[in-house]
Amino acid sequence: MAAPPGAGGVGRTNAVLAKLSVVGDLLMLQLVFLVLSLGILTLFPAAFALQRVLADAISQDKPKLLRRYFGEFRWAMKRFWLSGFGLYAGAVLLAFGLSFWAFASGPARVFALVVLIPLTGMILGLYLSGLAVLPQAGDDATMKTVFRSANLFLLRRPLPVAGGVVVLLTWFALASQVPTLLVVGSGLVPALTAYALSRQRREKTSEDVSI
Repeated sequence: MAAPPGAGGVGRTNAVLAKLSVVGDLLMLQLVFLVLSLGILTLFPAAFALQRVLADAISQDKPKLLRRYFGEFRWAMKRFWLSGFGLYAGAVLLAFGLSFWAFASGPARVFALVVLIPLTGMILGLYLSGLAVLPQAGDDATMKTVFRSANLFLLRRPLPVAGGVVVLLTWFALASQVPTLLVVGSGLVPALTAYALSRQRREKTSEDVSI
């Protein structure tokens, strides 16, 4: 049976509207994240909550996205506020160390950068892996269980995670030149990168092959 005239145009319009709805929800979540992350203790819980609802924003399957986000934020604050503060303090110290040794001189500079640069990449990879596994974490999850799952994820997918680290570093470099990018992407870029890692097709094993 032939499609009625104009059906193709209506389908394209609906597809465009659906994509615009996704973009609008993502920007709304970014704005809420930006406000909540202004506090030191709330930065990482806000990022964790964003990761937990990101798939729903993209799929458009569940309504009341903001209510779910704030619910996840309360959950993350109760469980990860202290660990989040530790991550924040560690990130500040690492950034200070990199900036200090980058402008230092002498052989100690080379040795320090040889240690700090791979360490930064490893920490970013572990953080991305943690974000990737966070949506599957149970309500009783702790930082210890999330870290264990993230470490296993990193060991199983080192190359994709390394690619994600390159994406993050590239974005940070761009944001350092154009600070307004932080407003639209400070939460979304890491979240979308981790989401892409978690969505990658698993390698087939003997258990995945149907007989």
